Amino acid sequence: MPELSRFYGIVIRLYYEEKEHNPPHIHARYGKDAASIDICSGEILSGNLPPNARSLVKKWVLLHSDEIKDIWKTQVFRKIKPLE
Repeated sequence: MPELSRFYGIVIRLYYEEKEHNPPHIHARYGKDAASIDICSGEILSGNLPPNARSLVKKWVLLHSDEIKDIWKTQVFRKIKPLE
């Protein structure tokens, strides 16, 4: 699973196979915690993240949602700028 970004100990990854992984989402891992996050709303679809990590991931997703959607749609991988 390609890594899109990494910030504050959070790793963001994306599967490419759209047909097998709807709705469009990313996977976030923070330590032992992991969650699937909707790329349109930033909401957790499954799994769990600590509140601070969840907030940072949602902020990142909403900030970069157009880029993430483009990668999901075209399946052309590229890194996305982390939160600073």
